Amino acid sequence: MKLFDTIPTERPATPLLDTLDTPAALRAMSAEQLKRVADELRAYLLYSVGVSGGHFGAGLGVVELTVALHHAFRTPHDRLVWDVGHQAYPHKILTGRREAMTSIRRYGGLAAFPRRAESEYDTFGVGHSSTSISAALGMALAARTQKQERRVCAVIGDGALTAGMAFEALAHAGHVNANLLVVLNDNEMSISENVGGVASYLARILVSKPYLSMRENGKRVLSHLPGALELARRTEEHVKGMVSPATLFEEMGFNYVGPIDGHDIDALTDALTSMRELDGPQFLHVKTCKGRGFLPAESDPIGYHAITKLETPEAAKAKPPATASNAPPKKKYCSVFGDWICDMAAADERLIGITPAMREGSDLIRFSKEYPERYYDVAIAEQHSVTLAAGMACEAMKPVVAIYSTFLQRGYDQLIHDVAVQELDVTFAIDRAGLVGEDGPTHHGALDLTYLRCVPGMVVLAPADEAECRAMLSAAYHHPGPAAVRYPRGTGPGVPIPADLEPLPIGVAEPRRQGKGVALLAFGSLNDPAGVVAERLDATHINMRSVKPLDRDAVLEAARNHDLLVTLEENVVAGGAGSGVNELLLAEGVAVPVLNLGLPDVFAEHGKPAELLRDCGLDADGIEAAIRRRLDKHRKR
Repeated sequence: MKLFDTIPTERPATPLLDTLDTPAALRAMSAEQLKRVADELRAYLLYSVGVSGGHFGAGLGVVELTVALHHAFRTPHDRLVWDVGHQAYPHKILTGRREAMTSIRRYGGLAAFPRRAESEYDTFGVGHSSTSISAALGMALAARTQKQERRVCAVIGDGALTAGMAFEALAHAGHVNANLLVVLNDNEMSISENVGGVASYLARILVSKPYLSMRENGKRVLSHLPGALELARRTEEHVKGMVSPATLFEEMGFNYVGPIDGHDIDALTDALTSMRELDGPQFLHVKTCKGRGFLPAESDPIGYHAITKLETPEAAKAKPPATASNAPPKKKYCSVFGDWICDMAAADERLIGITPAMREGSDLIRFSKEYPERYYDVAIAEQHSVTLAAGMACEAMKPVVAIYSTFLQRGYDQLIHDVAVQELDVTFAIDRAGLVGEDGPTHHGALDLTYLRCVPGMVVLAPADEAECRAMLSAAYHHPGPAAVRYPRGTGPGVPIPADLEPLPIGVAEPRRQGKGVALLAFGSLNDPAGVVAERLDATHINMRSVKPLDRDAVLEAARNHDLLVTLEENVVAGGAGSGVNELLLAEGVAVPVLNLGLPDVFAEHGKPAELLRDCGLDADGIEAAIRRRLDKHRKR
């Protein structure tokens, strides 16, 4: 295998890979040719991600596995389901999208994850983790019902296997005896120790044709002897369990094989080819190295989980010279939270920090080091994270759950049933609210204001800048019940951040500009364009701050003194903050025209947030145009 210590800035020569328009050609290749394809695939992956940016280390780790899967399975007739999608870049390259890879994650380009509309080889759309086994099981049972000779394989990482949903699917697959292969891509040693010589030797034996033939023939013979078949099964299970973590999966009804070296093409193709022919639930445990073949990524797999696109020498020359600036760099909202939780933890020993596998993304690194005994990363288990916080709140602790907007969707029942119904004191720091960019519809935080606002007793706050974010976190923390602060990805407008922990009053809006005719009621991130539009139209601008409870007096006063109210939010219009304003006006019997502006009733595509906001009409020009259209329509009546 060729090793790299730098990312190629020019397209590498890939003569064998270039002959593969579809994976079918892999099935006629020799072992040596498959190894050449893997080397060329790794080189091209390095180059293409260097051009586009994107997920990096996971894809490098499954190059050999991807080649072996498409060699052993008759895709797309056989179904191959990838979990999450970080590891699916090599799959995309092999399935007709090689030359489009440099457009991945860009506006109008390839999606960051497998997507059914993009290719027949993408059998299931993913984004959030731990869905592959359930989806693959559904496909396998559908094939059985339809009497289709089709095989189904799910590829799941060891991190994704920490989610309860994955184990629910494993238990069900064993119960219904489905023809399903689950491949565990284990790159963090979270399940087993290093692969030893005995374990590797046993794995080869377990997928050898003589062993499999003996196993099936033995089952037929022993089935006629009372108790013999069960004794043989347990004997086989215990032998496997001595050198591999087979027992758990065998008890769930799977035939476990492994662990095997996930970078050994010969071992992979032998195992996958043999296991494809077996009936019933099969489990192949594969050990891989995240970032394999790129030395910096092998030594720092977390740092190289994803990369930004590389700057070419031509682009560097074309850049204007940097100018000196005395302005301090803008701070990311997640960093505002990271500083706040450390400061609040120093002030209150009851504070507990909880995250579902988002330590780096939610900026809990410093907190985890300074307060290790008060920090809990529960892995990819969003439902558990919320109920864990509820249990802590029952015992007078002050849990803070740091979670992405779309990930909280997975813990929604727990938020309602375990936190809100019991009126427990849990603070939710909701990151990645609104349009997050290149990861696309599975990661846009477009729904949280809607699904949070309808929960009785819930406080929902949306900061307009970094200073408000810190003060709102304090307000939510001191509120004696469930409270959420939702903030966007990236940096704020650059407002100085106070060092104190003074909370903002909940339910009190901030008038920012007094105008006439039109009043802009802006929630959270859309206060910036609202300020621009208010100046252009000589309109009133109110930073609403609190989605629930609303500032009743501010809304009613604006309604009395203006001809049109315009609500602005980076959330779907349906049921969002603007709907709350409408409901208040109706309840009070106030008749005033209202224009609700927010995200449309579609799933936004991937692209830079500025591009997506423009398409949704939520940049300053789009907002102004929508208001002028409404005013023109009103005048014509």
